[in-house]
Amino acid sequence: MTTQYISVYTANGMLDAEMIRSFLETAGIPSMLSHESAGTVFGLTLGPMGEVQVMVPADKSEDAKNILDAMEQGKYSQADDSETEPLQDDQEINKLD
Repeated sequence: MTTQYISVYTANGMLDAEMIRSFLETAGIPSMLSHESAGTVFGLTLGPMGEVQVMVPADKSEDAKNILDAMEQGKYSQADDSETEPLQDDQEINKLD
């Protein structure tokens, strides 16, 4: 039996689509992208040739839509840069000797 996938989001370009796909997969929802290959070849990100459909299994579509709605309402936030402390000179990462 094959899994039926349905579109839950229309992205403008591959970058937008990949971010949404990663966001859904982080939430445990498998996803795939469907797009017109000519749009990718020519670097189009707008209009029908640049659209990318983010697809999820039909049985996960409601969960995906709820997560995406919450995201658009700002219920997920990115960590504020002010919450992290800058590195001091003696704390260099991968310091070469």
